Amino acid sequence: MSAKTDPITQAIRIQTERTQQQEHSTPLYLTSSFIFDEAEAMRAAFADETDDNIYSRFSNPNVDEFIAKMCALEGAEDGFATSTGMSAIFGSFFALLKQGDHMISCSSVFGSTFTLVTKYLPRYGITCTLVPAGDEAAWEAAVQPNTKMVYLETPTNPQLEILDLEWAGKFSKKHNLILNVDNCFATPLLQKPIEYGADLVVHSATKWIDGQGRVLGGIVVGRADLIKEIYLFCRNTGPALAPFNAWVLSKSLETLDVRMTRHCENALKVAETLQNNPRVSSVKYPFLVGHPQYAIAKKQMKMGGGVFCMEIKGGLEAGRKFLDALQMLSVTANLGDTRSIASHPASTTHSRLTDAERLSVGITPGLIRISTGLEKAEDIIADITQALEKSAG
Repeated sequence: MSAKTDPITQAIRIQTERTQQQEHSTPLYLTSSFIFDEAEAMRAAFADETDDNIYSRFSNPNVDEFIAKMCALEGAEDGFATSTGMSAIFGSFFALLKQGDHMISCSSVFGSTFTLVTKYLPRYGITCTLVPAGDEAAWEAAVQPNTKMVYLETPTNPQLEILDLEWAGKFSKKHNLILNVDNCFATPLLQKPIEYGADLVVHSATKWIDGQGRVLGGIVVGRADLIKEIYLFCRNTGPALAPFNAWVLSKSLETLDVRMTRHCENALKVAETLQNNPRVSSVKYPFLVGHPQYAIAKKQMKMGGGVFCMEIKGGLEAGRKFLDALQMLSVTANLGDTRSIASHPASTTHSRLTDAERLSVGITPGLIRISTGLEKAEDIIADITQALEKSAG
């Protein structure tokens, strides 16, 4: 393909080299190891003098194809795929940070990420300062002589705060820090953090990239020198992506563009409608004019994403009644599925935070997160509306 070929086209056409069977769709390489015709070839592979496959914990054709497609979509030099999104985040931290190092993270992050940076990093002598997403002065004040990395989500999970990637790129470059961006909610179809100066971009491929709630997976892409360190760390610690999962995820990328367009269109339509519902106190979606960072979202995102949040009247109990009353929407911890999903962050993904910690990042008792699926928008609205009516009783 030409270097000018659109990344979306590349994500469809990139493929492993065809075998003698001349297959049109990439075959599955379900093998734990790979053979060598001679000892010298095996020695060279282990010495990293060649790119030959050795063992599927290190590399595999299906995994390599998935990585190549994601690098094309994100505009990255290289990447490494992992078993889950959290293992991609874990690997990006532990491969590049050491005892005595410090990192800065936005305070509104996914619950498991929050636990990782507040509970587990300190056990290894790595400290982290949590900073409110949009407080630029607080970010500047958090920089220490031993600060090595900046980590952020945008949009954040589940509050949908938008961080200015242009500002984050300049801030990180000014202080010579690695900028590590979780781009899971937006996907590379809606924003490309590397264009704004990100050094690393991580994804839970389990979400929109798979898009059908089938497999787990994660990936980190970015600067080749940093990815090499992450590869070496993960090669020795083992959070490898399974070849079958990689095959599924690679095929999923072929439809990511058309799926995300429908997800975003549905999310905007449902969010706009629910703003007028008397059982809803507020609705938050990046492309709603009333969103606090609407201007930033419009600047750096092509569309608003597939997730919106709403605050329903009646608090925790009303939230539980709402979930119990849903007839079509799924109640599950996942997101990014073809099927719409509702969840209650305060009692699920962020339940391990204290009440004060949840409130500090905007997770209130009545907050409901909706991952908008590919159903007809009118059907999604109808189910949410009837559940809201029942939540009042």
